[in-house]
Amino acid sequence: MSPERLAAERSAAWDELEALLARSGDRPERLGRSGVRRLGTLYRGAAADLAFARRAFGASAPLTRRLEGLVLRARAAVYARASRRGSVWRFMVRGYWERLAERPWLVLAAWALLLVPGVLGAVWGLVDAPSAAGLVPGDFQGAADPPAAGRDFDAATASAFSAAVMTNNIQVTLVAFAGGIAFGALTVYALFFNGLLLGTIAGLAIGAGNGVAFLRLVSSHGPLEISCIVVGGVAGLRIGWALIRPGTLRRVTSLRREAVPAVELAAGTVPWLVLCGLLEGFATGPELPVWLQAGLGVVLFCVFWGLVWWRGGAGHRTARALARR
Repeated sequence: MSPERLAAERSAAWDELEALLARSGDRPERLGRSGVRRLGTLYRGAAADLAFARRAFGASAPLTRRLEGLVLRARAAVYARASRRGSVWRFMVRGYWERLAERPWLVLAAWALLLVPGVLGAVWGLVDAPSAAGLVPGDFQGAADPPAAGRDFDAATASAFSAAVMTNNIQVTLVAFAGGIAFGALTVYALFFNGLLLGTIAGLAIGAGNGVAFLRLVSSHGPLEISCIVVGGVAGLRIGWALIRPGTLRRVTSLRREAVPAVELAAGTVPWLVLCGLLEGFATGPELPVWLQAGLGVVLFCVFWGLVWWRGGAGHRTARALARR
């Protein structure tokens, strides 16, 4: 094929690509959803034409140089500029939630691995407190002892207990994420054991008459922290499942494909863990009524999972609708 013939067959697509680049400037989103898809299609076609021109006509041919300039401009529009401008913000307002919503069965599995042992641990703490107390680390033992006066912890005990709960939950979140590399076994263990531990502490606290005090210490940040643990579990389970069931891919390829989404989930959870820390510091003491602390925890829980449904689910619903067209 001669350069003239290639240009005659493909120049219409190149001209369309140049027109789209001129319209978009440095913001491809101006083209709309269909325009962005068309931009990507034309860019890939021009890149294939460039590869052919280099082999057939040489790097110094005028047609090759023209295509090189066009492909470089298109690549900057498709990749470089999109990654520089607002990518972190777009990830936090949509991408993070879409990542979490794209594996709903793993979300359910992570919740089950946490809640089922939690319920069993609570029952154990209520019916057999001496035996259950042996599972609880020293930092949490105060939950089993009624306060000397009244039904609330003093400021020092409250601060130490709530800080220990938050530190433990952050550690579990990280272990649940990193444990995926062991085929998910450490992730399952982290979720199961932490659910059992938290449930046992709750059962011991309620059985010892500290139910309201326990609620005061954990209700403002606990639901959100547990949600973060679940997200860490989802990230770890993604990695583990990629190793257990790689499908037609090699395990290393399957792992590489799931590693980026898992890391994104872990990174996107960090701001929520920071928020949990702030709540632990400012919304767990006796200064606030317990109904307000519990209400704050419920609201944050609903906001978090509401965003998963709204921001994350909307993207997948749109993708499915487009796929059916």
